[in-house]
Amino acid sequence: MKELQNILAAFDFAQKKGELTALATVVKTSGSVYRRPGARMLLTEEGQMIGCVSGGCLESDVFEKAQALMFADGVPVVVNYDTTASDDIVWGFGLGCNGVVEVLIEPLSNQLAKGQLDFIAECLHGQSGVMATVFKVSGEIIAKVASRLFLKPDGTVINNIEDKLLVEQILVDVQQVLNQGESRVKSYILPSGIAGVFLEVIHPIVPLVLFGAGHDAIPVVNLAKHQGWQVTVVDNRPGYITFERFPNADQIIFSEPQTIQNHLNLNSRTVAIVMTHRYESDLALLRTLLPSSVSYIGILGPKSRTQRLLQDLKSEGFLPKDTQLQRLYAPVGLDIGGDSPEAIALSIVAEIQAVLANRAGGMLRARLGSIHGEEITCLMSV
Repeated sequence: MKELQNILAAFDFAQKKGELTALATVVKTSGSVYRRPGARMLLTEEGQMIGCVSGGCLESDVFEKAQALMFADGVPVVVNYDTTASDDIVWGFGLGCNGVVEVLIEPLSNQLAKGQLDFIAECLHGQSGVMATVFKVSGEIIAKVASRLFLKPDGTVINNIEDKLLVEQILVDVQQVLNQGESRVKSYILPSGIAGVFLEVIHPIVPLVLFGAGHDAIPVVNLAKHQGWQVTVVDNRPGYITFERFPNADQIIFSEPQTIQNHLNLNSRTVAIVMTHRYESDLALLRTLLPSSVSYIGILGPKSRTQRLLQDLKSEGFLPKDTQLQRLYAPVGLDIGGDSPEAIALSIVAEIQAVLANRAGGMLRARLGSIHGEEITCLMSV
């Protein structure tokens, strides 16, 4: 998410300078690779590279190919980097990753190519949308590489893929992908040929609300901003809730715990952290956060303290539902064994990222199966 924000900012700056640019996007992978489909890198004629498509192994070659396309106003190309080949060392990369990466490289010299960045920006600052990008065509399918269909957050469809039968299939799938919230790569086998399409969900920036402006909140804000999240800090102590203490916060709000709903939109995309270090404040915050639709509620402090908070709520007549308690993470954070403010912040931000990605947050060596998903093939009945 932070990478996309950096790319958009760099592209806007390059446009103002009148500088040529190109965009490289990972559209398909297999085997062991560093980045997954959707990874991007913006390249400029002056030699800047914003973002990355690998661990640093492919970038120089991608840049050379992008330079040629930029100055020739060339057509988009897909480059296949096969790091499983036995002559990998010989032809120059020596990656040793044992995977295949397909990278779409396209000059951003026309409005159709630029349209994807406009779409990404709209989704980041609004609601989720889906971008379907054609990256491989065979047979008699009437579609160009880098042609796209956009399902906008408001349900509007924008399409420049010419093959009507392919568009019909994609329209069904983009809605399913949007509902599931996960990107995927699909091969459409039609009577006229085969098309490879990357169906990419662009999610909005994560809104994080941190309740409590103590010293230990500062590294949480900093790490969250490194993730590209939109961070709001809320407290009722004037000396604490200042931009001097939280220069990386997007917003600071002076509010009593009982009146936070007057200042915040607590929707289903919001993640909340409660770390006020004050029992009565935490109790008041839980009265509001548990019935709300926020997707994550993390509470700092031992488990016994949270159990006491919940018991006090029950004694007041508020009985949290199981679905509400499932969104409650207490003690907040992953078990990484740190006790410094920075280590605690790392464990908190890492847990939120795992929850958002629907992952358990364990060690990758214990994970069964592939880290990344596999391509899906769609057969069109004749």
